[in-house]
Amino acid sequence: MKRYLGMVCKETRELLIRLADRYETAEFIVGDPSWWMHQVSGEHNQEATAFVASGLSYGSRSQFMPRIGQLLEWADGDMEGWLRSGAYREHFATGDKRCFYRLYNNDTMRRFLDAYRLMLVEHGSMGGYLAALPSPLSTLNAIEAICSWFALHDGGGVVPKDTTSACKRVCMFLRWMVRDGSPVDLGLWKGLIDKRTLVMPLDTHVVSEAMKLGLLKSRCASMSAALRLSEAMREVFPDDPLRGDFALFGYGVGL
Repeated sequence: MKRYLGMVCKETRELLIRLADRYETAEFIVGDPSWWMHQVSGEHNQEATAFVASGLSYGSRSQFMPRIGQLLEWADGDMEGWLRSGAYREHFATGDKRCFYRLYNNDTMRRFLDAYRLMLVEHGSMGGYLAALPSPLSTLNAIEAICSWFALHDGGGVVPKDTTSACKRVCMFLRWMVRDGSPVDLGLWKGLIDKRTLVMPLDTHVVSEAMKLGLLKSRCASMSAALRLSEAMREVFPDDPLRGDFALFGYGVGL
């Protein structure tokens, strides 16, 4: 399937639309990290649960899903209150190098959650933090602001320090928060960020599927590649480019 003069060819366009329709359903949530934010109540609690879940969402689902579940169990379903109260410190001590999940040890988690707690205390929520920035707020501005906060507050490396990388998990979290009218995404920030500016959550799997469709030429999972793929998806889904995220998932599953 070819791409001509910056436009996605008709066959690829039709395929992506068909796949998005097939895979953006409530069933998609099962086994996906987005499942956790649907298990709690309260918008700020959903937001906090989603952000923490996104931070741990790398590697094998069979490994990171139980780790997210452990955090929510400790929080007794109230992730926001657990963070805001500092009760997580019972489980994560400064300087504790015991492994929590893959590259994240207990000290890493402590610094990550300390930085996030400070944001909640000072701004009420991450949405409140972003709402204080100059508007209109684009997705790229939001990614930069989130990365900057955790870099400035010793966030432990869970959140990338800048947008040199594709910032896949931050982009995924923003999809969850911004897209409305979806059985998967919450749309809590639909009035804060225009979903037409959303950036594709890019990892090696997504790059591979995009290359098969001729939407990317390089295997480099960088922010510039994520922006190029997002622009291609805007040609197919002008008002909601991250419908393409579900389409690429479906293309990877198989037609």
